[in-house]
Amino acid sequence: MTAQSCPRQHCATTMDSAALEPSLYTVKAVFILDNDGNRLLSKYYDPELYPSMKEQKNFEKNVFNKTHKADHEIAFLEGMTIVYKSSIDLFFYVVGSAQENELMLMAVLNCLFESLSQMLRKNVEKRTLLDNMDGVFLVVDEIIDGGVILESDPQQVIEKVNYRADDNPLSEQSVAQHITEKLARTSNVLQSAKEQIKWSILK
Repeated sequence: MTAQSCPRQHCATTMDSAALEPSLYTVKAVFILDNDGNRLLSKYYDPELYPSMKEQKNFEKNVFNKTHKADHEIAFLEGMTIVYKSSIDLFFYVVGSAQENELMLMAVLNCLFESLSQMLRKNVEKRTLLDNMDGVFLVVDEIIDGGVILESDPQQVIEKVNYRADDNPLSEQSVAQHITEKLARTSNVLQSAKEQIKWSILK
């Protein structure tokens, strides 16, 4: 395409959409380890990132070794941006690409931690977590779907988790409603992400 055949506004729009597209899949992985670095929960959303269990566990071990004695909240390892938080005998990690907005990852981490804190009645420790593992997976699934951030408000997450727990088995109508709600929430989060990226570019 020549410079003459590409109106400036159209080119800018095309470049903007190309730059924003990867932001939809913000989260590459989420995992929770105990204070010995053993995996309690992990979800990888990028099939090309550590496809085997062995690779995943090696990555988690490396991340743990780098972070478990550090005072920071952000680490950079193997081309990944990692935000993390510890509580008693647990370590929580959210992983994004090297180019990912750290604030977005931190929002996911804080939402995950606060949601679990509410669900576990502030007993965010290994034994309580293991006793409520089904709920923990539900919380993670309400916050992230396939790497896309669906929700960053802990109160909304807990309400959705309670709704899903009470609504078992799901009727066809509630499944359709759940899918519609999920699509709407994804759209809202994407719009918010675009706004954040637009402002960061303008800075």
